[in-house]
Amino acid sequence: MKNNLKGWLYLLPAILFLGVFMVYPLIDVIVYSFEEGYNFASQTYTGTGIYNYSYVLRDPYFTQALKNTFIIVIITVPLSTGFALLISVGLSSIPKLRELFQTVFFLPYVTNTLAVGLVFMILFKKTAYTDGMVNLLIKVFGGEAVDFIGGPYWAKMFVMCFYTIWIVLPFKILILTSALASVNETYYKAAKVDGTRPFRIFGRITLPMIAPMIFYLVITGFIGAFKAYSDEVALFGTDLNAAGMNTIVGYVYDMLYGNSGGYPSFASAAAIILFAIVFTITCINLLLSKKSTVF
Repeated sequence: MKNNLKGWLYLLPAILFLGVFMVYPLIDVIVYSFEEGYNFASQTYTGTGIYNYSYVLRDPYFTQALKNTFIIVIITVPLSTGFALLISVGLSSIPKLRELFQTVFFLPYVTNTLAVGLVFMILFKKTAYTDGMVNLLIKVFGGEAVDFIGGPYWAKMFVMCFYTIWIVLPFKILILTSALASVNETYYKAAKVDGTRPFRIFGRITLPMIAPMIFYLVITGFIGAFKAYSDEVALFGTDLNAAGMNTIVGYVYDMLYGNSGGYPSFASAAAIILFAIVFTITCINLLLSKKSTVF
């Protein structure tokens, strides 16, 4: 009994911190999301119901933000994880230079996001004075210049996904390289004695051994991609609705502080919808990871 009490006392600061800064704000947001006609100045509302949710789901800015977010998630999470795995396997084959290349690949992760976004904007942006370095390369190979920042939707989405993959890739490379280094060499030696081919070794030994880490990166990748906002601002500026590149988090921010701000109830409803989406996808990924571990 004393040991249990002592354990709870050790956990008390963490429980209080989580309660004040996570549980209470979540409950507060849920309450806000059901208060209709909420007035921020007078702290009053006209009634309760699901009008805020219906308004948000019918708002074209939200549906566009939802579309953009899902495209970013669907494209960037699998590609970034796949590229990170390939690069990590390559780094593992050159142990003498592995630490050097790990540092090189990790540099974009510790660089300021807005600074990296500015570089990307300079590379891709087409202006009256220059077409940008990327367009110059396209012209060299006989193509036509494209305005990737202010042009068609597919071009802007391409830059957005490219930029997102570039930003998240270093962290995933570092994690997967560490996971590969932790695999017991005995398995590889036994496979080589049996004359097993490299691809079969990778599929039968390497992937199962690092599968938990891959699922961890996929889950955190989904969560991070759904929370995307600063990356879009770095490339397309603060008026993301005008650029057609807003995300769900950006929509929440606009409802609170943007040009259409002052509507915390609508922002809360959008935030709860985002929470429900992320929670559902996370649960599905966790179930899939458990099944893969069992089999």
